[in-house]
Amino acid sequence: MNSDDALPKRLRFLTVEQVADELSVGVPTVRQLLKSGELRGLQIGGRGIWRVGAQDVEDFIEHAYRITADRIAAGEVPDDEPPVGSEQR
Repeated sequence: MNSDDALPKRLRFLTVEQVADELSVGVPTVRQLLKSGELRGLQIGGRGIWRVGAQDVEDFIEHAYRITADRIAAGEVPDDEPPVGSEQR
């Protein structure tokens, strides 16, 4: 038995549904990211079935982290937490 046989096989391409699950968003959000070019993907066949490379999902996540960090540093991300003592009753 080859040691590589014991490792789970990682898919090279993911469906839109798998990407949505990976990012914890809805399928329409993934489709919009693909159509806008924010998320790299490809269409296969005459019906325009989308596939996204596993590495492209990872690259998208890393890019999103960088943009979020830049926005936080620039003070553009509001704090979602209410101020202490301002709990609504």
